Amino acid sequence: MLSRCVWRSRALISARTFFSASASPTLPLRCAKSTLSNAPSSHLTFNFAPVNMYCFSTQPALDLPATKIVDVPLAQTGEGIAECELLKWYVQEGDYVEDFQPLCEVQSDKATIEITSRYKGKVSNILYAPGHIVKVGETLLKILINESAFPSVTLGDSENAKSSDSDQTLVNESVVSTVIDDSDNVKLVDFDPEKSRQTGVLSTPSVRSLAKQHGIDITEVSGTGKDGRVLKEDVLNFAAKKGIIKNPSTVLHTDSAEQLQGAEGYNSNDTTKSYRPPEDRTHLLRGFQRAMVKSMSLAAKVPHFHFVEEINCNALVELKTSFQKNNPYPDVKYTFLPILIKSLSMALREYPFMNSCFKEDALEVVLKGSHNVGIAMATTHGLVVPNIKNVQSLSIMEITKELARLQQLASNNKLTSDDISGGTITLSNIGAIGGKFGSPLINLPEVSIIAIGKIQKVPQFADNGNVYPVSIMTVNIGADHRVLDGATVARFCNEWKQLIENPELLTLHLR
Repeated sequence: MLSRCVWRSRALISARTFFSASASPTLPLRCAKSTLSNAPSSHLTFNFAPVNMYCFSTQPALDLPATKIVDVPLAQTGEGIAECELLKWYVQEGDYVEDFQPLCEVQSDKATIEITSRYKGKVSNILYAPGHIVKVGETLLKILINESAFPSVTLGDSENAKSSDSDQTLVNESVVSTVIDDSDNVKLVDFDPEKSRQTGVLSTPSVRSLAKQHGIDITEVSGTGKDGRVLKEDVLNFAAKKGIIKNPSTVLHTDSAEQLQGAEGYNSNDTTKSYRPPEDRTHLLRGFQRAMVKSMSLAAKVPHFHFVEEINCNALVELKTSFQKNNPYPDVKYTFLPILIKSLSMALREYPFMNSCFKEDALEVVLKGSHNVGIAMATTHGLVVPNIKNVQSLSIMEITKELARLQQLASNNKLTSDDISGGTITLSNIGAIGGKFGSPLINLPEVSIIAIGKIQKVPQFADNGNVYPVSIMTVNIGADHRVLDGATVARFCNEWKQLIENPELLTLHLR
């Protein structure tokens, strides 16, 4: 009896010492009643749940890390970006992540961006599925940090372990916690370490949606998938046990059939039923496609005019052939475009208004010092216009390499905001796909855009009446008529045309 009283007194002093040095504890545990005589002193830890009683431990000086769930929001990915499309997840619920580990990939109107973790911990909840639109500031997922709340030791037959410098009893995380009040009764707390770690249920958003549809708390469903993942079958079997549905296999079969029938042109009885036309499908515009909707809607309100011209490219074709024959860089592919870009920059020096931006609210025209030539690229993810920075300072070889880099990033959907922003004039090479010319809309706030058609052999007449073949390229310059007039655009085009038809003139401007 005396030893029991001493044990209780030491425990209560330890509890008061602990709570005087730490703030509100928050770890929820399940409780089961017992008596003081049944509580083994070697199996003691403490309950963090907020109760109107004393909580104590036989290890009062132990510094235990607190578990905490933190939100990972979609941060501001660029100026003026209000929302992004979630493209894919690199992690799933239950995964452990490190600092700066990629979590997901999102796409804004301007670029594709990886979201990385600022924390080390375990993914608790994923709140969005790929394809969803997430607004800036909204929580993408939740991460459980400092999850290991108890020190783990290996106990002997009596499950006791003594520290080397005191008589404190260290407790394995699978043993019992104790809560005591002023009475002689003690409540034993059953601590399940697996449930403590599993603060988030492993499941996909579709499975969660199915559970919500049937009014089921998914945390009550036992998962049969890998690492305890809750599958669709688990939810349906649980619903059947609760009497919510009658036959889970029927629901599974119905869902599978609906998914197949939703595919274009599918018919389960094609041989016996009459032909049924494919159903309409709704395609949501995301990422760069949404950006094109916004930018073209604004551009359509701007008064445009177009100037069309044909350019003789015989000398350009010969120059490209010479480059290919004397190519010291096997990994570099020469095309017409880098030469067109460099000659365009040369012409812009003479006509700076073509390389400007218009501020409508202030009625100002900003003449840009750098020639950042945007190149319109059609990708599987939509139209994107990265730009080559400072073309006025680059050689044709440097332009060729930068163009190849941007094309590779665009095809992999890896362009950054810096690659896309800051353009001053745009080239749209429709000839790479096919077509003689187009009527492009300007890429605001730029004031001009040029569509170039494919180079093709056509017959022309000489002054003496003889017919000879010529490689002709058609260009169509779209211009903002609030800033540019027809005469300025025509003179600029003549300057550019002269440089293309006589590329040796480019050497006169080399520095």
